[in-house]
Amino acid sequence: MLFGTDGIRGEVLLDDLDDKGAINAILEDRKVTKTLLRLVGEALSRHTTPGDSVIIGWDNRPANPDLVSGLTQGLHLGGCQVIQGGICATPGLHNALLETKSKFGCMITASHNPVIDSGIKIFDSAGFKTTPQMEMDLSELVYQLAAEEREVDLNDLEFLAKPDNIFNADFAHQELLVIRLAEFTGMFGPPEGEFLLDCSKGAGSHWLAQLLSHNGVKTSELSHDAPALNDGCGAGELSPTDSWTWLEAARSDHLLVRSVQKTEPGKIIGAALDGDGDRCLFLVSVENGCKVMDGDSMADHILRAGRGRWHLAASIESDLALSTSLDRLEADVSSSQTAVGDRWLSCDLRSRECSVLGVEDSGHLVMSTPHPHGGRALVGDGAASLFAVLCAIGGEQSSEEFIRGFKHRVSIKDADRSLWTGSNDLAVTVEKIAADILGDIDCHGLEGEPNLMMLEKDGISIGIRNSGTQAKTNVSLRIAPGIDGEKPKQAAQAIIELLRIVLT
Repeated sequence: MLFGTDGIRGEVLLDDLDDKGAINAILEDRKVTKTLLRLVGEALSRHTTPGDSVIIGWDNRPANPDLVSGLTQGLHLGGCQVIQGGICATPGLHNALLETKSKFGCMITASHNPVIDSGIKIFDSAGFKTTPQMEMDLSELVYQLAAEEREVDLNDLEFLAKPDNIFNADFAHQELLVIRLAEFTGMFGPPEGEFLLDCSKGAGSHWLAQLLSHNGVKTSELSHDAPALNDGCGAGELSPTDSWTWLEAARSDHLLVRSVQKTEPGKIIGAALDGDGDRCLFLVSVENGCKVMDGDSMADHILRAGRGRWHLAASIESDLALSTSLDRLEADVSSSQTAVGDRWLSCDLRSRECSVLGVEDSGHLVMSTPHPHGGRALVGDGAASLFAVLCAIGGEQSSEEFIRGFKHRVSIKDADRSLWTGSNDLAVTVEKIAADILGDIDCHGLEGEPNLMMLEKDGISIGIRNSGTQAKTNVSLRIAPGIDGEKPKQAAQAIIELLRIVLT
């Protein structure tokens, strides 16, 4: 299939390929081309009615104008009205989609991937990312279009590459963030802090520091000095578990890490967004250096400042301790577990009738946002996440922070992913290994991960899943605080050893 865990991504190939060549390039080499985007645009138009509008936004990658041109051509060939939103963050495109009442929104980006990569994320009219079923349908339509014998005049393509309308998605996003900051201030308290900011040379690098400083948080943007988007900067170059001594930080290749200054423990000293602006991670000072504050800790700050009823959706890569210690909070918080990917957080939260928060340890937080035409929507927005955490820390937090559990993930590289389905004979053997060591265990899957197997009991969770984009199978072990880890670690290691033998 063309789509991975979060849209289509790959290294951009500027060669002028025919339709079949473009399909082969993405399937065999993960190369993204202008022709592929034209085909995706044509396929997407089959899900619209005549006159429907589709809005396109993009981040600052050198090849993106060509890809935008190809997508615009394809949408026009299918009879759509095309609005171009310009360079913006992914949440900026999300807001522009809602504001323009478009049928679909297309973000041309590869998120935190290197600047030589790009791709596409697609949102429906309510702001939710495409489902796996729709991605399968779009992929099949692309294959069918590529198989057709047809010709398009080059002069027509030049005309079809021009948008019908222009919308300043980046400016509208800034206006929305002013409203969201006021909301968070009312919910929790005014933001506090003084730190360095790294927007990964994305859209926010031109205005987010000024917006924060105007609202009492002294910041300065660093990523103007980066060579390119996501190049040695931003959240995409940080791991949720990273930590450094002060000497290691000073020698780091990461722009933000080497720029922070030694200070007393417990201070926020830096914040980083990824290139397309949909997630955020903080740097905090510790006794002998600094470390990343991951998405789980960010969510914990928000929940500790929350009041009333909340629902927390946490992906299978979040710390079990976050969702197993909710009774310590003043707020009434229920929880659920989702597959990896912020679209599954949004899917879980969309019908909840209370305050909501979705979290991945990578720094993706999904929260409620004002809909431009009334009501609420759901979005992952790195700048808004930054605001929420700062306001939560600035407000009253009456409960203690959560005590972290154990978390470890092993990737089995060069795996033949077709041999792991989560429900075949190999999966039965894996379940038996876990049961022999741990005793009775609950085996189940989750929506959105057809090859996922979850093996869980009383504060123990083992997850096995294929990567959506790479030839590897991941085994994750999570153990809540207070649980003896000897047998869970033994079970996980036995599963890893078996899968290495069978899959590689």
